[in-house]
This record gives sequence, structure tokens and C-alpha cells, in this order.
Amino acid sequence: MKKIEAIIKPFKLDDVKEALSEIGLQGMTVTDVRGFGRQKGHTELYRGAEYVVDFLPKVKIEIVTTDALADRAVEAIQAAAHSGRIGDGKIFVSTIENAVRIRTGEAGEDAI
Repeated sequence: MKKIEAIIKPFKLDDVKEALSEIGLQGMTVTDVRGFGRQKGHTELYRGAEYVVDFLPKVKIEIVTTDALADRAVEAIQAAAHSGRIGDGKIFVSTIENAVRIRTGEAGEDAI
């Protein structure tokens, strides 16, 4: 099993959700987060005063899927979240040793 974590721009969430649904993924966890990468934030003008926004709003998506579906999921996220501009985000993939569905006690791939 693989865990896919994607940090994307908030307005791309619906596109990513639809792309993942199309390949058969059923569940995900979404968290509103803030952060910065290479762009180091940006400068904004508010009531005539300029200030620096260090942490930009982002959305973090977490998915646990089978090894067979992981590559397709990464491709779907990348295609749906891509705008070509700085700050599009990152995708991280890691291995999951086990999963357990609390309600039924199912384990491994049966739990996801």
C-alpha cells in the first residue's frame, strides 16, 4: 500500500477530487494548511500599506491506496493540479505497512 500526500492550491481541489474519482479512488482526507516553498511567500498591498505574506494557503490531500493504483493516482493529481505557475505544489509517496478498519477489523488492502 502507498500513502500519497499532495500539497496543492486550494482552487484546484475540486479538479483533483474529480480526477481521483475517475480512476476509482473512493476516499481522501483534506486539510487546510499554510506554507511556502521556493517562492518564499509574496507581498500584498492592504489599505495603502505593503506587507509580506510568508505562509500561503494550501490544501493537503492524503490518500492511502493499493500499489497498483498509486502511479495512476499520482498522475491524476499532477495533471489536475498543474497550472504551470510557481506554487502548484508537491506530491509525496510513502509506503504503508498496514491499515485496519476500526469498525470491521479488516486489515491490509481490505481496510482501504
